[in-house]
Amino acid sequence: MNKLSHPALVLSIGLIAITATYSCNPTHGEEEKAKAAPAPVAATEVISVQKGKLSSSLKLPGELLAFQQVDLYAKVSSFVKKINVDIGTEVTAGQLLVTMEAPEMNAQLAAAESRLKSLEALYIASKANYDRLYETSKTPGTISPNDLDQAMAKRNSDNAQLEAAKAAYREIADTRNYLEIRAPFNGVITARNAHPGAYVGPSGKGSEFPIITLQEQKKLRLVLAVPEAYISYLGKQSAVNFTVKAFNNQQFTAHINRQAGALDTRLRSQRTEMDVANNDKKLLPGMIAEVQLPLSASDSTFIVPTTAVVNSTQGVFVIRVNNNKAEWVSISKGREANGQIEVYGNLSNGDHLVKAATEEVRNGSEIRETKLSTATTDSTATKK
Repeated sequence: MNKLSHPALVLSIGLIAITATYSCNPTHGEEEKAKAAPAPVAATEVISVQKGKLSSSLKLPGELLAFQQVDLYAKVSSFVKKINVDIGTEVTAGQLLVTMEAPEMNAQLAAAESRLKSLEALYIASKANYDRLYETSKTPGTISPNDLDQAMAKRNSDNAQLEAAKAAYREIADTRNYLEIRAPFNGVITARNAHPGAYVGPSGKGSEFPIITLQEQKKLRLVLAVPEAYISYLGKQSAVNFTVKAFNNQQFTAHINRQAGALDTRLRSQRTEMDVANNDKKLLPGMIAEVQLPLSASDSTFIVPTTAVVNSTQGVFVIRVNNNKAEWVSISKGREANGQIEVYGNLSNGDHLVKAATEEVRNGSEIRETKLSTATTDSTATKK
C-alpha cells in the first residue's frame, strides 16, 4: 500500500478540522443575527417622568466682619496728650477720643493771625483812599483818571493779599483741629496702640500702627465666596441660616444683601454679603461661620432618581420604554440632591423611564412587562 506524502497528509487533516468546526458551531449569518437581536428583558420597574423644581442647599464657610471699621491715625505729626477711651469702650458718633498737642503749630497760627491783621489794615487804608478819590472825582477836573485807576489797583491788590492771608490762617486753624480725633460713627474700640506722650503722625510717618481702631458691632457683615457653578441660583433677600463654633446649638439668620457682580480672578467665585443684626453683640467680628446657602431653581425641569441615569463610555443617557422597547435617550445632567437629579434631553411629561437603568438593558431590546413605581423622593438636600 502506498503511503501518503507529508504535504497531502497535512492537507487531509486540515479539511477534517474545518468540517468538524462548521458542524459544531452556528453559521456566520446566524451569529450576526444573534447579535442584532438583543435578549428580551424581564419585568422592569419604571417611573413616570415629570417636571419639578429641585431645592437643595450648599454648605460654605463664611466670615463675620464689622459692618464698619476704621483705623484712626494722627493727621499731623504731634504728641498724644490724652486718650479718653480704651479697648472695649462703646462710643457714639462725634465723641472726643484722643487729644494731641503740637506746640509749633500754635506759633504758626499766631504768625498767620498777625499777618492777617497787618494785611487787613493795609486793605482798609487803600480802600478808604480809593473811596475818597472816587467821591472827589465826581467834581470835574479835581482828580485825574490815572490817579483814580492807580488807587483802585492798589485797593484790589491789598484785597487779594488779604484773602490769601485768610486762607493761610484757615489752613493752619483747620490743621490744628486735627489734633482732636472724634468718633466717625457709633461703635466699640477694639485696639489701642498709643499712650500719652507718644509721638504719632500720619501712617508710615511716625505711626506704624493706628492710634485706635473703631468697629461697628451692632450690625455685622457675613461674607462668603460663592463658586461660579452656583451663582445663578442665588437671589437677593434669600434667607440664609448659619452657625458659629462658639454657639453650636444656636442657629442664626441673615439675608443676602449684596453681590459683587464679578468673579474673583483667583478663586473664580463671587463675593456675597449678608447683613446680620447683632444688637446684643453676641457675635464677634472675625468669627468663622458655617453657612447653609439655599439653591432654589428658578425654572422647572425634569427630575429623576439618580439610579435612572447611566454613565457609560457611550455617553450619559436614560432608558425610555416606548412600545415595549428600550430606547436610550441622551441627556445632560444638572444638580443632584438626595437621590434625585435634574436631566435635560428629548423627554416629555409622562414618559416611562427604567428606574434602575444599566447598560445591560440594550437599546432596542424588548421589555416584556413593566411596573410603574409610586415611590417618592425628598427633593431637599445639602451639599458640602
